[in-house]
This record gives sequence, structure tokens and C-alpha cells, in this order.
Amino acid sequence: MYIIPAIDILNKKVVRLREGDYQQVTEYEVTLEEMIERYQSNGTNFIHIIDLNGAKNDFSNQQYLFDVIRKTDMQVQYGGGIRSIEKVKELIDAGVHRVIVGTQAITNPTFLEDLSKAICGRDKCCDQVVIAIDVLDEVIKYSGWMESSPIKLMDYVDKCLALGFYRFLCTDINKDGKLGGAGIELYEKLLDHSPFIKLIASGGVSSMADIEQLSKIKVESCVVGKAIYENHISIEEIKNWNLESLMSI
Repeated sequence: MYIIPAIDILNKKVVRLREGDYQQVTEYEVTLEEMIERYQSNGTNFIHIIDLNGAKNDFSNQQYLFDVIRKTDMQVQYGGGIRSIEKVKELIDAGVHRVIVGTQAITNPTFLEDLSKAICGRDKCCDQVVIAIDVLDEVIKYSGWMESSPIKLMDYVDKCLALGFYRFLCTDINKDGKLGGAGIELYEKLLDHSPFIKLIASGGVSSMADIEQLSKIKVESCVVGKAIYENHISIEEIKNWNLESLMSI
């Protein structure tokens, strides 16, 4: 299992939200560029960047983020405000390693089918498209976690799999930003339902003990944000874990 450090951007600042609530924001005195350099200089080559403005249809961050991403040779998993197939193509062609699609896949009934037809003939398509599932008490949330979907969680997973998408980024909103431990129960349910999905866990990771738990249930990777900023997990620990994981493959 691989640890992916997270950088959430709101109004061009590095932040963390609590339970996805834009009214509960913690800002950090560090820039996106500084965080990328910090990770890269410590041997980490994969980062997770979310445009929180874009997630609620405010694209004022987007050009800034694209400019920063183009300058780095880090592998970037990117999400927030991706509303069209053209944007997915643009990001992949620009070198973004993985593009996260969320709200549009839920609100537009044909988006995933159209995306599958448009992209999935290309090399590594489904490896580069990540389906975001943000979950609060097994209800799928979207639009920056402000809206609820009537689609049942497992039905949505089955729909995605049928269209060729197999990598999912699942955020347990109940756990997010609290440093209270990862949503092990939710991830176990998903993996019991579909053992062959590639699951990226997100939300609540507070220590290396949480990382150990996630590794035991065979998630592919996990996203870690606040635990790094609050000094619960060091970048050196992430580096050592990832190196050991790569050596064991």
C-alpha cells in the first residue's frame, strides 16, 4: 500500500476542511509550491491535489494550479471542478497522472458512459481516471459535499465497474479532518462487495497505526493530509513506508 500526501487548495492557500465544511477551514502558512518541493526533496514522487474552489464551481484557482502542476515532475492525482470529458483529456495530455471525476459523474447520467467511450481506448485510460466517492453514512455526497445523491453506494460502484472504471477514491466524510482514525468499516464493505477494485482511502488518518490498519485490509493506497500538517505523521515516515512498499512488490 502506498501513501499519497494530500494538498487541498482554497483561494490559492493550502488548507484542510473538517468534514468537508467550508466554514471549518484550517489555513497553513505554506504555499503549494513549497509543499511540493518539501515532498519531492524527501523522496516522495506522488501527490494528491484538490481544488476546493473548483469543487463548488468556482474556477478562480484553476489557472494557478495548472501552472504549478506543469512545472513539477511529480506524479499528480488531481481533482476538483472537472466537469467535462474535454477537461479530462486536457489534463491527461498535459501530464496529470490521474484525474479524479466526482460530481459530474453523479449528476450527468451519461457522463461516465461518454467518458468510457471517449477515453478508454487510450493506453492506461482507466488507470488514469479515478472515480471519487465521498460518503457520509453510506450516502454519496457531491458538489463539495453539499448535495446528496439518491444513488446507492454499491449500485454506483457496480455501474462504474461495468463501464471499465476500477480505481475509486473513497472519502469517509464522517472521519475527514478529525484525525480520529480511518473509515475501516466503510472500506471493508466496499472491498467485500468488489474485491478487485483498486481502492484509495481518504479521511481520518491520524498515525502510522492507521496506515497499518489500512494496509491489512488491502486498500491500494491512502491519502494523508492533516496528519502531516499537524505533525502526527512525518514526511520521513511516509518516505520510508513507500520505499518499503515498493521493495515488497
